[in-house]
Formats: sequence, structure tokens, C-alpha cells
Amino acid sequence: MRAWGGVGLALLWLGLVGAGCDRGAIAETPVALAEATAVEAPPRDHAAESQKLLEEPDREGLLIGEFRLAEDPIVDGDTIRVEGVEGSIRLLSIDTEEKLRGKANRAAAERDFAAYLEKKRGNAIRPQKAETPMGDQATTFAESFFEGVDVVRLERDDPKEMRGQYGRLLAYVFAEKNGRWTSYNVECVRAGMSPYFTKYGYSRRFHNHLTHAEAEAREAQRGIWSPDAKGYSDYDERKAWWEARAQFIRAFEHEANRRDDYVQLSHWDAEARLEERLGQEVTVLGTIGQIKTFKGLVRVSLNGARGTRFPIIFRDRALFRESGMARHAGEPVTVRGFVERYEKKDYRTLQIEVTQPGQAAFPALPWPNEETESKPDR
Repeated sequence: MRAWGGVGLALLWLGLVGAGCDRGAIAETPVALAEATAVEAPPRDHAAESQKLLEEPDREGLLIGEFRLAEDPIVDGDTIRVEGVEGSIRLLSIDTEEKLRGKANRAAAERDFAAYLEKKRGNAIRPQKAETPMGDQATTFAESFFEGVDVVRLERDDPKEMRGQYGRLLAYVFAEKNGRWTSYNVECVRAGMSPYFTKYGYSRRFHNHLTHAEAEAREAQRGIWSPDAKGYSDYDERKAWWEARAQFIRAFEHEANRRDDYVQLSHWDAEARLEERLGQEVTVLGTIGQIKTFKGLVRVSLNGARGTRFPIIFRDRALFRESGMARHAGEPVTVRGFVERYEKKDYRTLQIEVTQPGQAAFPALPWPNEETESKPDR
């Protein structure tokens, strides 16, 4: 049993509990702690040690632990802070609107909200994020939900997915309400503060809960689903986009469950698995990030765990143009190919080279032939 810096609680880390559940399976309650004993909080300068322990791969599991909320815990409707964890925590399966921060945006939104949203969208093919009054409401909802709460429980959706593209911890958060642990993520959707957010895949553990919560909120016209809401007006379009991505990711994960040559780059062990398969053929799943053109080649970087990038190499520029990579910037992609090592001076990496059409596959997006660019939310 270890004491966590700034937490004041002893944490028991569990192994791979429930990892074999089907996508639609419901986890009725959070992962149970076998034991939770109050201990004296160590000095705050032990926070770095706590952070290091959070990152240890052998501590993978659905349970992250129980933590005290930070002094100012609410960043916005889908992001919180707790003691003992460096940085903020991006809450899974929800995506609340951005709260109004600047005077100019607030004034423009109050003056003509429809025109404000239209300007924010501009000529973009995809729906865009914007600061809205609904973002303020979502933040207020979070503040109300956690009012009087001292300790929260954090859990993962997948034991191998720990942090998002921006390095933030990804989690479901539970607060004790009326003697039972209650999921903020689900209640946020039920209150109409967020849709069920499937852009990065369906929830493995709470898919049914979240689906039913959204249906309930829509039926009752709560929050973002109210015809009078000062929020995004394009949720049907957003949901169609997210659904296409989620189905694509689910199809890959279905294959990955029965094949060891499928590697999801967002998993913490992706690099080690690719090293083990050096010289062998694999299929990787990642999000298209930076695309750079060099003399004689194009390098497409797929975003992976903790800000890592996995290179996909095109030596034929015509093949790159035909591949669809540029049209799907920011979207998930699968690439089939042989893992090879590239070394030049101090630069050393694993990579896959694309030599023929059909090695890359993409989700069936609502905008199949448009040049698009999507930025990560987490």
C-alpha cells in the first residue's frame, strides 16, 4: 500500500479488471476498492513522486484511485483538477461547449448568437468549437455537482489508454452522492450539458448508460437539446461525424481482440509491441497528425500515446496524393505494412513505408471528398 502525495488516501491499484467486457457491456458500479485506508497526507513536495507512480506501466488497470479535489477543481464542464495529479484531467465520453472567456466573444454572442456561430464556423468543413453560454452553463453544472465533495474516484475506460494527445489524464470521475458512487460523466449527459461523445470511440464500460442518458436528455429537451439553448446548432452533424469515427475504431478493436498484429498507437505499450514485430507486417491505428514534405518523400506522423508520433513514409508523391491522407488530416487511419527501423545520426525511429494503394484505410466520413483538418479535443 502506497500513500499518494497531496491525496491523503492510500490507493490500491487493481489489474486488468473487466477488460474483456464487450463494447456494449454496462459497468453498474465503479471498480471496487478492496481496501481504502485513510493515512496522513505526505508533504506537497511528494507530488512529483505521485505523478511518477501514475505513469508506471505496471500500474495499468481500470482504477486510477481516489483523490481529493484541488482547491479550484473545475476547469470547465469536461475538465477537472485533483491533488496529486499533475495537470488537468480530461473526462471521458463527454464534450461540453467552451465557456465564454473573452469580452469580445461574449459581446458578439449576446448581440447576434446565430451570426456569432456562423462566423466561428467560417468555411470549415467540420463543425468547430466555440465559446458559448451553454459552455458557461456546463461549467456551472460541474461546480454544482461537485459542491461539498471532498474526494473523487477516477477510473479508466481502457487499462492501456492513460493519457490523451495533449498529455492529460483521461478518466471517468465518480463522487459519493447519497451513500453511493455516482458518475459525473453520465449525469453530465443526462442533464443535457453534453452529448455522448464518441469521437474517440464508444465507451467500453458505460455505453448503454450514456446512450440512455442522452436519449433521456433529448426527450426532455434539457440543456443543449432545448430549442432555446444558446449553444451549438449542428449536433446532428457532429454526431454523424463522431459515429463514423467510432464505428471505424470499433471495427479495428474487434480485429485487435483476436489478432496480435494489430497495434493501437494510443496504447502505452504500442512502441514495445512494434519493436517486438520489427521486420513483420502489422496494422496500426492512429490519428493523422503532422504531414511534412522532404526531398524525395512525404512523412505522415500518426499521433500516439503521450504525444508520440509514428512515421508513415511515402517515397512516391503521387501515391501519397492518391492515398487520401491529406483529405483525412486529423482523422483516424489504419495502415498495413512492415515495421522497419530508420536511423540517421541522432534520429532513430520505427516506421512503416507505404508502397502501394490500399495500405491505408479511413472512416466513412460525411465529407468523403473534401480537404479537411480536425484538431484533437483531448
